[in-house]
Amino acid sequence: MKTLLVKSLLLLAAILLLLSGCAVQRVQPWERDILAQKKMQLVPDPTQNSFDEHICFSKEASSGGSSAGGGGCGCN
Repeated sequence: MKTLLVKSLLLLAAILLLLSGCAVQRVQPWERDILAQKKMQLVPDPTQNSFDEHICFSKEASSGGSSAGGGGCGCN
């Protein structure tokens, strides 16, 4: 019985140790300028991204995976 209690406490300590590694760290003020740069955005240039998606859609002649729809001639 005592061994089971010790094993349970060790398991609990290991879980707490692992969860403490997932703690959220605050962004420091001097790090915010790096995160605010245009290259850090998901889509840095929406116009260029839309143009690239249209070219890919026109060349691949497939739909889905993007918001474009229609045929493969590139006229839409």
